[in-house]
Amino acid sequence: MATNTPAPSGSDPKPNPLPEPSSFFQDMNELQRVFNRFDTNGDGKISVDDIDTVLRSLGSGVPPEDLRRVMDDLDTDRDGFISLQEFAAFCRIDAVAGGSEFRDAFDLYDRDRNGLISAAELHSALNRLGMKCSVDKCRDMIRSVDSDGDGSVNFEEFKTMMTTSSNSKNRCIL
Repeated sequence: MATNTPAPSGSDPKPNPLPEPSSFFQDMNELQRVFNRFDTNGDGKISVDDIDTVLRSLGSGVPPEDLRRVMDDLDTDRDGFISLQEFAAFCRIDAVAGGSEFRDAFDLYDRDRNGLISAAELHSALNRLGMKCSVDKCRDMIRSVDSDGDGSVNFEEFKTMMTTSSNSKNRCIL
């Protein structure tokens, strides 16, 4: 039985186009895994409460006005949530800008503020995020980017770790 459904026109936008992976992430699966870590209640979107929960799990209390500013920056369709598409767009923009977000992320791991991330600090941060990762695996991850051989990750090594896809073999399960 034939239906009278009109054929899509060439000018119709895709309802939910898949975002492209950013240069932070190797592929869409990795981007989706990170998005899911922020989407703490699993509803397919990131809310202010989701961001607050993740940041608090990392030991960072962020004032509500700063959380609102983050949402205002990332929520481009103004629906009150960050979609996967908006999250991917942010990751692409951030990768190009290379701004202070790397420093902010580094500081979340560097709990003793000595300018270095130890295996214990990495292990603690990943556990707070719910990632399954042993201290030995954290040592392996650090060894893979530890260019000066001091057994820790400094800020430059951290940026390398975050932007180099060849380090994926050393990542923990998200």
